[in-house]
Amino acid sequence: MRPRLLLLGLVLSCASTAAAAPPQLPGVGAAMAAAIAKQAIAKQEIAGAVTVVVNRAQVTHREATGWADVAAKKPMRADTVFWIASMTKPITGVAILMLQDEGKLNVADPVAKYLPEFAHLKTPSGQPANLTLTQLLTHTSGLGEAGGPAAEQAQTLADLVPLWLAAPMNSEPGAKWRYCQSGINAAARIVEVVSGLTFDAFLEKRLFRPLGMKHTTFYLSDAQGARRVTAYAKNKDTGQLEAVPPRPEFGPRNRPPQGNGGLYSTANDYARFCQLLLNEGVFKGRRYLSVDAMKFLSTPQTPAALPTGFFQNDPYGQRGANYGWGLGTCVLKTPHEGVAAMLSPGTYGHGGAWGTQAWIDPVKGVAYVLMVQRSNFPNSDASDVRRAFQQAAAEALEQR
Repeated sequence: MRPRLLLLGLVLSCASTAAAAPPQLPGVGAAMAAAIAKQAIAKQEIAGAVTVVVNRAQVTHREATGWADVAAKKPMRADTVFWIASMTKPITGVAILMLQDEGKLNVADPVAKYLPEFAHLKTPSGQPANLTLTQLLTHTSGLGEAGGPAAEQAQTLADLVPLWLAAPMNSEPGAKWRYCQSGINAAARIVEVVSGLTFDAFLEKRLFRPLGMKHTTFYLSDAQGARRVTAYAKNKDTGQLEAVPPRPEFGPRNRPPQGNGGLYSTANDYARFCQLLLNEGVFKGRRYLSVDAMKFLSTPQTPAALPTGFFQNDPYGQRGANYGWGLGTCVLKTPHEGVAAMLSPGTYGHGGAWGTQAWIDPVKGVAYVLMVQRSNFPNSDASDVRRAFQQAAAEALEQR
């Protein structure tokens, strides 16, 4: 058998044996297999994937395809653990809104009410910044980023506060949308100040344990680490996938629980979180967020005329006006060709740097969860893998 056909056979075999939990939507596994082993190997996009589709009541699709580790011939499994990167951000938004529901904060409040050091922050024009929690969580704060050796040595979110303030602001607050990691981490620090718990402890107590998200954590146990997927990058010269090491700033226990992108999770776990959002803050009969709080996640909190998101350039169609930003979420205002063609207006969610994606479509009552681990997608939100998964799943659901 020729090598390319052999690889494709192994991929399809893995898809069959690794999928331990039907039901499965027809076409999704084949779409992922095509991304793993295309006829031209130079176009190979991923080593493996776990895909889950849920509605408000149940899982309608769960499938593992390909390899968690190619060299070790370790098949992808439904419980494979992924670094979900910026898919942490919606969870940070939920944490803030839980505290708002309890009357312990308001997202319109000034950040300085909870982090007094921010009272002295100046904008590029020299005016008092007066940042709000909403600006932190919608990437409109203009806050600078922490970097350098001091950031690498930080062990707590509190250690990062002076570093954010020392960095020059990038813009006047509210003037433009600019993806800002420090703003999300500042919101996570506010959760700590208001709740009296470290950010990781708050999430474990208030969200992960009650929702049954047993494998979602900032700090992997040995057992979870053994199920962690290997990450890959595409070699720009050969087109082949090559294993890459984990990101060193996330995962070690002497590092802060970073709300911008520190979590590890599984497709099954994150699907539970998506069902909470699909059900307007309710999961298995228990309310975690009020209906009013859900509006901050699912509707744009940025001005209507302000372009936002990761499609604001020519290669991606200058689609900034198609999106708005909720608190830690990206909101699709107007669908467009490509990855948004099969989604309804009002779909919201977030992707991760290494290709993971989760999008909630309230109109159709469905959420799509994609877990892959590819480090150098040009734009993971615009990846062909995301488009192929969502398209196959949407078409299968329409035919039911």
